[in-house]
Amino acid sequence: MRRFSVRAAAVVVYSFFLVLPLAVGAGQRSEAALSFGVVPQQSASKLAQTWLPVLSHLERVSGVEIRFRTAPDIPEFERRVAAGEYDIAYMNPYHYTVFSKAPGYRAFAKSAGQRLKGILVVQKESPVRAPEELRGATIAFPAPAAFAATILTRAFLAGEGVAHTPKYVSSHDSVYLSVAKGLYPAGGGVVRTFGSLEPAVRDRLRILWETEGVTPHAFAAHPRVPEETVRRLIDAMQSMGTTEEGRRLLEPLAMQGFEQAGDADWDDVRALGIDLLDKPVEDAP
Repeated sequence: MRRFSVRAAAVVVYSFFLVLPLAVGAGQRSEAALSFGVVPQQSASKLAQTWLPVLSHLERVSGVEIRFRTAPDIPEFERRVAAGEYDIAYMNPYHYTVFSKAPGYRAFAKSAGQRLKGILVVQKESPVRAPEELRGATIAFPAPAAFAATILTRAFLAGEGVAHTPKYVSSHDSVYLSVAKGLYPAGGGVVRTFGSLEPAVRDRLRILWETEGVTPHAFAAHPRVPEETVRRLIDAMQSMGTTEEGRRLLEPLAMQGFEQAGDADWDDVRALGIDLLDKPVEDAP
């Protein structure tokens, strides 16, 4: 290899409706709750379990009421972001370069001290020891525009002359599970979601290869969100990595903290010249 839990009832409700208001805590609240959309790299129940405690903490500290939202899969998430349905969105780097243009989301934070890396995983006991041995294989990926897990990884394979057939299985967790079960010989993911897997699944896999690091996912606000509200969220997010409670809540996300960010931080991704979603999202493959 190269290199909290939420109440069960809340998870059940969220799984059915894909939207769950957080409990109102102490302190002054903004007049309208903010919808906080999280890209569905993992299952709805897993996202609820890991993100709700973090957002509840941010709500309490910032005084901004937050409603956690996601989507059934990544293509639907793309459509919702394109339509401006989320006030705040946690989106992959490529998504940000697209949706910062229209509808104009503006980045304000990112995971601190991390670079996003795509990976190829195989079963731990797989005889495959190099990416070129996957030539002609069907490989699992989350979605066509999943940035590091799909775009960067497939670009590498193409550059190495590794012809393959992609199979899109909806989420990172679905990739890992399908490879662990032997349904596909390999799959694309990212270091962060691999690190947050349940040990029972992760221990059945190994990382075959990983990409170079790029600027990680963006936390971005729709233009309708007031600057003062964004500032309160930034302050609350930055404080999480400085306290024992905050670090404990972030651990299931495989994050160490948050830092302030700006639009130019994603220029490294823009420089790659990817145009997969330049056409209307509903027409994207």
